[in-house]
Amino acid sequence: MMPTAVITGCNEGIGFWFARVALKQGYTTYATSRTDGPKLKQLESEGAKISVLDVSSAESIQAFKKMIGNTTIDVLINNAAISEKDQEALTVVSMSVLESVFRTNAFGPLILTQALLSNLTAVPNSRIGNISSRAGSIADNTSGSLYAYRSSKAALNMIGKSMAVDLMEKGVLVAMLHPGMVATLGSGATIGQPQVIEPQEAADKCWDLLMKKGIKDTGKFWHRDGYEIPW
Repeated sequence: MMPTAVITGCNEGIGFWFARVALKQGYTTYATSRTDGPKLKQLESEGAKISVLDVSSAESIQAFKKMIGNTTIDVLINNAAISEKDQEALTVVSMSVLESVFRTNAFGPLILTQALLSNLTAVPNSRIGNISSRAGSIADNTSGSLYAYRSSKAALNMIGKSMAVDLMEKGVLVAMLHPGMVATLGSGATIGQPQVIEPQEAADKCWDLLMKKGIKDTGKFWHRDGYEIPW
């Protein structure tokens, strides 16, 4: 039986390439996004099962769970995330921005994982990859600002650590993964800038890292290049 992967945020950037990696590796791949679009349609043409899933919505999560039923899940990649860069400075950040970013970046991965727990624990050695960011490292913060994004990723790291503790006995590995600076529309980064890579390379490296780790490595925060990042 083919293994199964569920990936969020697949309509652009790293999520699109995560889905392509999973397909290439022979996974039955559920590629999801909160909005339909050409990238999702491309993945469908390549063999992915596509679904609209808004991780900031409990109702959308439950609809996805109902659709997938008891399908076993070998890999869950919580990739969907947002940032409101122009609205995250100390002088302007608002309650509504904080709530919106946290709902997608921190609460969504937790509630989606909760909904899919029985699917994940039904197979041995399943894996959860929470796509975090070095911006969420307290020890590494030397530039400030980005109040909503930074704090939401720090929250995701704590959520992932708790997941790792709670799921260790069930053999489910949980990894927090930092893809680094990636050239996407959302990041504004471009190839040629220091340490900026294409989303395909970021997805390849993070996928390989997730696959290589064993249960003894669960609950850790990894850079795409394989070294740990301080909390």
